[in-house]
Amino acid sequence: MTATSSTPPGALPQGRYGRRSDQQADRSLKVVGLVLAVLVVALVAWFGSSYIETASKLNGTVPTFQIVSDSQVQAELSVLKDSGVGGTCTIRSQAADGSVVGMLDVPVPTHGTTYVQTVTIRTNARGTTAELMGCTPSK
Repeated sequence: MTATSSTPPGALPQGRYGRRSDQQADRSLKVVGLVLAVLVVALVAWFGSSYIETASKLNGTVPTFQIVSDSQVQAELSVLKDSGVGGTCTIRSQAADGSVVGMLDVPVPTHGTTYVQTVTIRTNARGTTAELMGCTPSK
C-alpha cells in the first residue's frame, strides 16, 4: 500500500512549515523597530529643544581672569542673554592641585541683552583659575 500525496517530491508538506508565521514575525519585528526608532527620535528632539531653550536665555563666559593675591582672584564675567531675563552666574576658583578655593554667585540684571562685570572672588588659598560653572535664569 502506497500513500499518495499532493506534495511534489522534495517540497515541504503543506501546513507543516508555514510561511505565514514567518511573515507575521517579520512584520512584528518591523513594527517594534519602527516604534523604537520613533521614540529615540522624539527623545533626541526633546533633549535638543530643552538644551536650546535653556542655552538661549542666559549664556555666560569668563574670557579673562587675573590672580590678585593669595586670597583674591579677579574675573571678567560676560553674559549674553534675552532681554528681560535675569538670573545668577556661578564662578569658581581652583588651586593648582584642583581643589576649589573660592566660589562666587553673581546676580545678572534683567535689563539689556549683554552684561559684563569684573568681579573679585575671595579664596581661602592661592587660586590659579577662574571658571564659570554655569548661569541659571531666574523664574
